[in-house]
Formats: sequence, C-alpha cells, structure tokens
Amino acid sequence: MTTPPSTLDSRIERYLGPYPAAVQAHARQLCAENRLGEHLQRKYPDRHDIQTDAALYDYVLAKKQAYLRSSPTLHKVIWQNKMDVIRNVLGLHTAISRVQGARLKAKAEIRIASLFKTAAPQFLDMVVVHELAHLREQQHNKAFYQLCEHML
Repeated sequence: MTTPPSTLDSRIERYLGPYPAAVQAHARQLCAENRLGEHLQRKYPDRHDIQTDAALYDYVLAKKQAYLRSSPTLHKVIWQNKMDVIRNVLGLHTAISRVQGARLKAKAEIRIASLFKTAAPQFLDMVVVHELAHLREQQHNKAFYQLCEHML
C-alpha cells in the first residue's frame, strides 16, 4: 500500500519541516520508492537495550541532569503503547496540575512511543531530547531547536 502524495507531503512537512529542502526531497524520493525503511535500517543498524519504564526513566533523568539541571522535576517517564505515531506524536510531554489543599502542584511527565523500544539509539535520543527541551521551551521556536541541538 502506498501513501497518497498529499498525505506524504504533510507528514514530511510535519516531521522534517525545519530541515533543508535537500533532506526533505531525499525523504520524499525514498518514500515514493518505498525504500525509506530499508535506508534507515542500513544507516542505523544498532538497537538500544532500554526496554523497561525504569530504564527509560534513568536514561532520561541522566540526560536531564547533564543539560537541564535547573528545569522542573520529572515525575514520570514511560513507554506509551497506545500512541498513534503516524498521525499524532512520537513522544509526549505533559504537565499534570493537581490541587492539594490551597496549593496547585504540577507534575511533569514524558511518554515515548513504544515503537522506539526496537529503534536505533539515535532515534530514541532524538525523541527524548525533543521532549526534554519542552521542559524549558513550550513552543517549537528557534530557542527550542537550538536547545535540542545543544543536547544532541
């Protein structure tokens, strides 16, 4: 089954929008030829060994300590099984607010699509850095992408 060009273009724009036109054109060509998966498998053959929520939490916390020490505490980091990777998101950063007496407490959570359990370490790193950057920058602006590049 092939993806209609308009849907393909919107996905490439969504995920690769900040990348140069040449990178986007190469991705479009690989998708059109149905060779993107093969290309990525050849370019990134390794797999990481982070399989549990506890291991994922430790991995993300180590990255946070290295680059975002003064950012809010992370209360939960988990693999998310029911995340629609294609249409929605690869990872999700949420701040849950709860009333405790007269105070409002916020808890930061990161959820990573379980698809990345079998991915190359570079892909997991990319999604983790993206979600961590949201602790400091909520919008996908220039400062957000500069922070992502710094952490990578």
